[in-house]
Amino acid sequence: MVPDWEEVLGLWRAGRYYEVHEVLEPYWLKATGEERRLLQGVILLAAALHQRRLGRPGLRNLRKAEARLEGLPCPLMGLDWCSLLQEARRRLGA
Repeated sequence: MVPDWEEVLGLWRAGRYYEVHEVLEPYWLKATGEERRLLQGVILLAAALHQRRLGRPGLRNLRKAEARLEGLPCPLMGLDWCSLLQEARRRLGA
Protein backbone atom coordinates (compact mmCIF):
# COMPACT_ATOMS: atom_id res chain seq x y z
CA MET A 1 0.00 0.00 0.00
CA VAL A 2 1.51 3.32 -1.12
CA PRO A 3 0.42 6.73 0.20
CA ASP A 4 -0.92 9.39 -2.12
CA TRP A 5 2.35 11.28 -2.42
CA GLU A 6 0.67 14.16 -4.26
CA GLU A 7 -1.52 14.75 -1.22
CA VAL A 8 1.44 14.44 1.13
CA LEU A 9 3.60 16.80 -0.92
CA GLY A 10 0.74 19.29 -1.19
CA LEU A 11 0.48 19.36 2.60
CA TRP A 12 4.26 19.63 2.89
CA ARG A 13 4.42 22.57 0.47
CA ALA A 14 1.61 24.29 2.38
CA GLY A 15 3.59 23.93 5.62
CA ARG A 16 0.98 21.60 7.10
CA TYR A 17 3.53 19.26 8.65
CA TYR A 18 1.28 17.90 11.38
CA GLU A 19 -1.16 16.77 8.68
CA VAL A 20 1.69 15.07 6.78
CA HIS A 21 2.23 12.97 9.89
CA GLU A 22 -1.47 12.19 10.18
CA VAL A 23 -1.76 11.05 6.56
CA LEU A 24 1.35 8.85 6.68
CA GLU A 25 0.90 7.23 10.08
CA PRO A 26 -1.63 4.55 9.00
CA TYR A 27 0.72 3.48 6.19
CA TRP A 28 3.72 3.43 8.52
CA LEU A 29 1.90 1.22 11.02
CA LYS A 30 1.30 -1.44 8.34
CA ALA A 31 4.62 -1.15 6.48
CA THR A 32 7.72 -3.29 6.92
CA GLY A 33 11.39 -3.09 5.97
CA GLU A 34 12.59 -0.21 3.82
CA GLU A 35 9.07 1.11 3.30
CA ARG A 36 8.57 1.38 7.06
CA ARG A 37 11.91 3.17 7.47
CA LEU A 38 11.02 5.60 4.68
CA LEU A 39 7.62 6.43 6.11
CA GLN A 40 8.98 6.84 9.61
CA GLY A 41 11.78 9.06 8.31
CA VAL A 42 9.39 11.35 6.44
CA ILE A 43 7.09 11.51 9.47
CA LEU A 44 10.07 12.53 11.62
CA LEU A 45 11.08 15.20 9.10
CA ALA A 46 7.57 16.60 9.20
CA ALA A 47 7.62 16.49 13.01
CA ALA A 48 10.93 18.37 13.06
CA LEU A 49 9.53 21.11 10.84
CA HIS A 50 6.34 21.27 12.90
CA GLN A 51 8.45 21.73 16.04
CA ARG A 52 10.36 24.54 14.35
CA ARG A 53 7.06 26.23 13.59
CA LEU A 54 6.26 26.01 17.32
CA GLY A 55 9.56 27.72 18.16
CA ARG A 56 11.55 24.61 19.08
CA PRO A 57 14.76 23.53 17.32
CA GLY A 58 13.45 20.28 15.82
CA LEU A 59 16.98 18.93 15.50
CA ARG A 60 16.37 15.81 17.59
CA ASN A 61 13.68 14.60 15.19
CA LEU A 62 15.86 15.58 12.23
CA ARG A 63 18.66 13.35 13.54
CA LYS A 64 16.21 10.48 14.09
CA ALA A 65 14.92 10.92 10.53
CA GLU A 66 18.44 10.89 9.11
CA ALA A 67 19.15 7.63 10.95
CA ARG A 68 16.00 5.99 9.54
CA LEU A 69 16.64 7.22 5.99
CA GLU A 70 20.36 6.45 5.87
CA GLY A 71 21.18 3.87 3.21
CA LEU A 72 17.73 3.82 1.59
CA PRO A 73 17.52 4.18 -2.18
CA CYS A 74 16.25 7.51 -3.40
CA PRO A 75 13.63 7.64 -4.76
CA LEU A 76 11.76 4.92 -2.90
CA MET A 77 8.05 4.08 -3.17
CA GLY A 78 7.79 6.80 -5.81
CA LEU A 79 9.03 9.54 -3.47
CA ASP A 80 12.18 11.63 -3.88
CA TRP A 81 12.75 11.76 -0.15
CA CYS A 82 16.26 13.17 -0.62
CA SER A 83 14.83 16.56 -1.58
CA LEU A 84 12.61 16.57 1.52
CA LEU A 85 15.62 15.80 3.70
CA GLN A 86 17.64 18.59 2.07
CA GLU A 87 14.79 21.04 2.55
CA ALA A 88 14.36 20.06 6.21
CA ARG A 89 18.09 20.45 6.86
CA ARG A 90 18.05 23.88 5.25
CA ARG A 91 14.97 25.06 7.17
CA LEU A 92 16.35 23.77 10.45
CA GLY A 93 19.80 25.22 9.87
CA ALA A 94 21.48 21.83 10.02
